Amino acid sequence: MERGSLTAPSRRRRHAVALIALALLAGLALAACGDTVGYSEGTGDRIRGKELFTSGCGSCHTLRDAGTTGRIGPDLDFAFVQSRIDGLGEDTIQQVVRGQIAYPVTDPSTDAPGMPANIFEGQDAEDVATYVASVAGLDANGRPIDPASPPESTPPSGGDTDGESIFASAGCGGCHTLAAAASNGTVGPNLDDARPSKELALDRITNGRGGMPSFKGQLSEEQIDAVATFVTENAGG
Repeated sequence: MERGSLTAPSRRRRHAVALIALALLAGLALAACGDTVGYSEGTGDRIRGKELFTSGCGSCHTLRDAGTTGRIGPDLDFAFVQSRIDGLGEDTIQQVVRGQIAYPVTDPSTDAPGMPANIFEGQDAEDVATYVASVAGLDANGRPIDPASPPESTPPSGGDTDGESIFASAGCGGCHTLAAAASNGTVGPNLDDARPSKELALDRITNGRGGMPSFKGQLSEEQIDAVATFVTENAGG
């Protein structure tokens, strides 16, 4: 096994811990100055938050309750499990998540893509923070997961083969701009400008590249083909 494959998990762990520490410091600063931007009022809707998270965050983050397996950003179950074990309350985690949405690390010191700014605002951000805080780091029984052996996430089920709806549900719009999908993500290429060929779209969706994850384990071949067809037939239109 190559050295890089041994050290990658530890780098991801350090990155996740650093993000949480920064968010906690930002939250304390906000509380000190009385600024409520990025502060959760505890009025979020968990059900709606799950829908928003899956479509807007799932392509970048793993969260087992949502069935997402993104690897661009931190695994949120791993990022918060130690906080659960240490007894930090759900309210604290909610403030961390809300603060990170409001003040994301858009240009990290690593080569990884940053988190887009303004991905959610207002009540949408409140809903997402509430949902993530209610499930991150917990198993199906509501107990902290074992950090040494986290459970596998369960990809969303269903046989949907409508390219537009899969593009939305898989979280593609959180990273890409595509007018036909009403998305304006800036992490990945602007698909209207790039106008990828069907062959290129199939390859990127299946295998990923750079910061883009592979969807081979999340989507069926038919679903991947449907998304690629939707993108190539509508990009730049």
